Amino acid sequence: MGKKKVVDKKPETEKAGKEGAVKVTSTSKKEGKRIDSGRIYIKASYNNTVVTVTDAKGNVLAWATSGSLGFSGPKKATPFAASKVVSAIAEKIAKTGPIEVDVIVAGVGAGRDSTIRSLVNAGFNILSIRDVTPIPHNGPKPVKVRRI
Repeated sequence: MGKKKVVDKKPETEKAGKEGAVKVTSTSKKEGKRIDSGRIYIKASYNNTVVTVTDAKGNVLAWATSGSLGFSGPKKATPFAASKVVSAIAEKIAKTGPIEVDVIVAGVGAGRDSTIRSLVNAGFNILSIRDVTPIPHNGPKPVKVRRI
């Protein structure tokens, strides 16, 4: 992340006596534009909670998981870990990120409800909440009948 170094391979003719000198310049990362609206995707599984922030087109602006914050094992799927993930996301996108968001929730984990409550407390204006948890229509094929 930080500064990137750009190496110019052309020799400088201004410096006399130094044939083939290499010019090194550094550039910093450009600041993004202010984004008004976006989407927040929440995936709350039994093992982890993943929060992803995108713009209206779907380009990812920031993401965080409870595992990336240092929670391990069964603590990753707790409501407390989910609220910490939201606070980390809010800190990441404080300057550029969207304020008015559509929330898309998937999964049946424990961090589902606390994530949405934490979004409201973090200052996000929630326009809609949509549940896209996959539900099987018929389920798997039953086991074959045992013949003796």
